Amino acid sequence: MDISQINDYLYIASLPRAEDAEAIRDRNVSLIINMIFIRPPSVYTQPPFRMLTLRTFDFVLLPIPIAKLRKGVEVALPVIQDGESVLIYCHAGRHRSVAMGACILIAMGYTADEAMQIVREGRAVADPHAGHIERQIRKFEDEWPTQDNSSIG
Repeated sequence: MDISQINDYLYIASLPRAEDAEAIRDRNVSLIINMIFIRPPSVYTQPPFRMLTLRTFDFVLLPIPIAKLRKGVEVALPVIQDGESVLIYCHAGRHRSVAMGACILIAMGYTADEAMQIVREGRAVADPHAGHIERQIRKFEDEWPTQDNSSIG
């Protein structure tokens, strides 16, 4: 199982396998955010899991749309505020899921630099400083409302 705990409520992974479901459930994960085009094993689309699919590319010329990052954050925040955890995955858990994880942390009150550092420390293969990824993380930070979203942070 290729899953990394970033903090008490956030996990980043590569595409999970069906046999990982019990271990993921044991981590109090209720929301799974899929950032790729590959469909997950069906176990992740059934309770207690809720699947949010935000299909994106990991390609320099096709940056992750800010609207998709915002959607993921807006769905994740209430889950976290309810005391449950979120798992984000992409193909290798290096770029797209890392961008989404960093944006969730930004929404929780961290700066982009702090968020990227936290994700990098929690997941050795994370590469938030890839140009096309860092650029979108910073753009998200610039556009995210500045009101107090850090009640859990």
